[in-house]
Amino acid sequence: MVRAANDALRRLPVWAVWLAGTIPFALLVWDTVTNNLGVDPVQQIEHRLGQTALYFLVAGLAVTPLMRLTGLSLMRFRRAIGVICFAYALAHVLAWVVMDMALLWGQMGRDIVKRPYLLFGMLGFAILTILAVTSTNLSIRRMGGQAWRRLHKLVYPAAVLVAMHWLWATKVNEVQPILWASAIAILLALRVVVRRPLAYTRPARA
Repeated sequence: MVRAANDALRRLPVWAVWLAGTIPFALLVWDTVTNNLGVDPVQQIEHRLGQTALYFLVAGLAVTPLMRLTGLSLMRFRRAIGVICFAYALAHVLAWVVMDMALLWGQMGRDIVKRPYLLFGMLGFAILTILAVTSTNLSIRRMGGQAWRRLHKLVYPAAVLVAMHWLWATKVNEVQPILWASAIAILLALRVVVRRPLAYTRPARA
């Protein structure tokens, strides 16, 4: 069954992931043009873009644990998932800078002092930017595989920073950010606990 699923995944083109990644943005655009974003549309746009970035970040973190635990391999799609995550994170930051702060840099500074959780988000975004810029085949060749893999382990602290950014930004005890932060914690723990594919996920020898 796992082999059949992996065969099916190998036939699935990577562009299908890119296409799926545009759906949340298309829905956001639709809600914007149909005036369906509530009393604070700018805040809704910011939040939905940031939350979508986190969803794709979690999806990327889940690829390796899923393979180790079940044998299902989504490795072909991991780079696309990571770049889509960065695209939504970039849009989230631009929405804050342009739509919320209106490019008023002094206001941004005062907003950061007033809401320190913004620093967690900015640090996470800075790491995601480094990872996105170095996600090309050229970067892998120039850096060497080992150094490139070490660098891309920065996705772990980035995930923690993004989760803290959302948790701290929440004014009340909302369930959703707690659940997603828990998911990140579980996925990071699985990487430590399950360091190799489990025996039953390996193909049987003839």
